[in-house]
Amino acid sequence: MSDTSSAGKGFDDLIEANRDYADAFEMAGFDGVAQAGVAIVTCMDSRIDPLGLVGLKPGDAKIFRNPGGRVGGDALEALVLATHLLGVDRILVVPHTRCAMASNSEAELRERVGASAGKDASWMTFHTIADQERALREDLARVRTHPLIAAGVETAGFIYDVDTGLLRRVE
Repeated sequence: MSDTSSAGKGFDDLIEANRDYADAFEMAGFDGVAQAGVAIVTCMDSRIDPLGLVGLKPGDAKIFRNPGGRVGGDALEALVLATHLLGVDRILVVPHTRCAMASNSEAELRERVGASAGKDASWMTFHTIADQERALREDLARVRTHPLIAAGVETAGFIYDVDTGLLRRVE
């Protein structure tokens, strides 16, 4: 466990921060429609600010995050709903550089998780990514060919550089 761990701290700091947040809250009554018509599928990595990296603010976009920023079944479900019910007409799929899912093998992640947990993790699947650009192209094809993604939705893929903040388009 890292030195920055908050294990054992409870949730008081977060609840206090929530009170401050609620004091300035301005989204009461918001209908949940993506005001900029954008959905972003990206990694759960804490170095990524999915709204900020494309100049958006809360309420502008639907965000779906998972390890590696992959478009699997849950992401497709979210995108179908977003394109039909929540105003989304543009989809960005955004994995990132220095991603643990793309820089470790299944065996390495199983070993690391097992060592941290003190338990056998050999049965767990982590869906590592051998070739990030190929995986991104596969995900884009999955979105573009899904029969329930609304017609006319634009889809694009980018790799986010966690060291520069820049997006690089992948066709």
